[in-house]
Amino acid sequence: MTFNIWLLFCTTTFFVSATPGPNMLLAMTHGIHYGLVRTLPTCAGLMTGLGLIMLGSVAGLGALLSTSETLFSAVKFLGAAYLVYLGIKTWRARPVSPADRSQSSTHRAASRFRTGFMVSMSNPKAFIFFTALFPQFMNMHRPQMPQLAILAATFYLIEASWQFTYACSGVKLSGWLGTERHMRTLNRLSGGAFMGAGVLLSSISRH
Repeated sequence: MTFNIWLLFCTTTFFVSATPGPNMLLAMTHGIHYGLVRTLPTCAGLMTGLGLIMLGSVAGLGALLSTSETLFSAVKFLGAAYLVYLGIKTWRARPVSPADRSQSSTHRAASRFRTGFMVSMSNPKAFIFFTALFPQFMNMHRPQMPQLAILAATFYLIEASWQFTYACSGVKLSGWLGTERHMRTLNRLSGGAFMGAGVLLSSISRH
């Protein structure tokens, strides 16, 4: 893998990660509700899930999902069901103002980590994505593991940076959402987006 190929990979990853999806929506929503520091466990859960997806792809799970319709469908519908559940939960959540948020202890770090992890793992297409993406930037005539390590670390850092950016954007937005009415509207918009993501996920195919 040459330096120019690596730069191309960086550019591709930058725009892929920047695209709003369930992971970035969750980082921003938690940034709004809990502030930046309390959103870090959410991001840690998202990144842990991402790391397992990359490891699974390297281990061949992505290839298995791409060939097994039954396994792909099972993972897909479980992931879609979780996103819809999260959307309903967010839609129905009690509005919490920024002042109340700082005093609230009902949402523990472990719970936010678990939510991030589950959202990250909810899309089986991600396994296939990594299985298909990484080989495009690798030199098959050179050792594979060092190249995989470089690509994985690069993707990981860029993805983490975007999650942090979305979380910071959520923190800034929280200043405009000081009323209960605005927070309720936000909950319904976020909940609707998660439910929509679940519906879209349920309709995807392996190809």
